[in-house]
Amino acid sequence: MRIAIEDPDQPEIRAMLAAGEANSAALYPAESNHHLPLDALRAPGVLFHVARDAAGRALGTGAVVLKGDWAEVKRMWTDPAARGGGVAGAVLAALEAVARARGVRVLRLETGARSDAALALYRRAGFVEIGPFEGYAPDPLSVFFEKRIA
Repeated sequence: MRIAIEDPDQPEIRAMLAAGEANSAALYPAESNHHLPLDALRAPGVLFHVARDAAGRALGTGAVVLKGDWAEVKRMWTDPAARGGGVAGAVLAALEAVARARGVRVLRLETGARSDAALALYRRAGFVEIGPFEGYAPDPLSVFFEKRIA
């Protein structure tokens, strides 16, 4: 598997982002979904990563949004056919590494309270629950996490 920073405006990646949004829409009401749109994923300070297999097929995505000494993890998604193969953990590790290299000391994220696999991934990776942070309101369907990386 190869993980690299890529432009999210590619047909295969747009389809993956849409699949993630559809999954969230099936689990949560619109006001509990906090996806960054494509244009925001292409903004300066956003490092969008894609995991690809040896044949070049996209397996998963994730981004870090740099905010000074902290960053937010966004758009974590693994193709359902690739789940269970360590893709999400590898993408998360790549996001952490690039954030650390850019001077980030804390990673934060929001995920859904019904997203059991995501909750388990973040807890395994050392994230701890916190309250809502910058721009988020309390929501019983959201879980907020933080991890100190420096």
